[in-house]
Amino acid sequence: MKVTIADVAREAGVSTATVDRVVNGRNGVRLQTRDRVLTIAQRLGYTISDPGQSLSPVTLDFILPGGTNTYLNLLARELEQGCGPLLGVTVRLHRIEGFNPDLLAQTLQALRGNTQGIGIIALDHPKVREAIRDLSSVPVLTMVSDISDVPRIGYIGIDNRAAGRLAGHLLGRFIQKQSAQVAMFAGSLSYRGHEEREMGFRHILAEEFPELTVVPLRENQDDFNRSYTEAKALLSDSPDLSGIYNIGAGNRGIAQALEESGRAREVVFIGHELTDHTRRFLLAGLMDAVIDQNPRLEARESIIALSRAVRGQPIYREPWAIGVQVIFRENIPPR
Repeated sequence: MKVTIADVAREAGVSTATVDRVVNGRNGVRLQTRDRVLTIAQRLGYTISDPGQSLSPVTLDFILPGGTNTYLNLLARELEQGCGPLLGVTVRLHRIEGFNPDLLAQTLQALRGNTQGIGIIALDHPKVREAIRDLSSVPVLTMVSDISDVPRIGYIGIDNRAAGRLAGHLLGRFIQKQSAQVAMFAGSLSYRGHEEREMGFRHILAEEFPELTVVPLRENQDDFNRSYTEAKALLSDSPDLSGIYNIGAGNRGIAQALEESGRAREVVFIGHELTDHTRRFLLAGLMDAVIDQNPRLEARESIIALSRAVRGQPIYREPWAIGVQVIFRENIPPR
């Protein structure tokens, strides 16, 4: 039997009008409600088939860094397997070397004239900015990390500067010393999001915890081996180190170095994104807190925003500010 709006509404515990607003991307629905409706509609196999609801097919391209970054792999999966078919959207995913502006610009240029809309985790680099400008009338959406001075319909993701301040607040409150050293790791400051997290972190330490000294930042390219090597050297060279903030990926390498050093209980370690790895590190006491964002919500809101822009429909930016949640060992949510 064909699944109807009424079936989705009944299962989700909302009105049919609410389901109609959700599947057509209109505003007036809370983010959590939208997420629940789309999840249930996808599970029930609902498709937009009523004549009054038919949507023109849309093809969207999303460009994400490749590699072993677990969060980005989760985001890629949600883009490919999420709500696209429900909303009449075909998603084409492009995974490229994460810190190569030339390759990113070439990928954008290759899509010119062959795409209806592009979602991108952008490097803030002149070649990338120029490639986006050359797309002219194609809607472009930045995700996770924004980019300046380009025509785009908007940015969907967390406030990275606020996330950095939050990490600094946690680290400063956890370290119970009058004077201490702390370290930062970043994937690459060519990501504006990583740069903003660093700024937020440094600013709150200067404002609230001036007794904490930040040692030189290490860029690990979000790579496990490089993170491990850099963290191992850091722990060996800095016997007074009391805290580590990892801005990007590479938590596995840092956690392994901490475990091998035997200093996991004395060095506060804070990072980003709840994954199978960071879940395990929290439980083992290798990490103290994880600042988490929701890849499913980011993927869905990105698909909805871009598809509406392609169809010439109004774009509602209210749900675009993705919130963060601090995860400790005691409040790890179920999978």
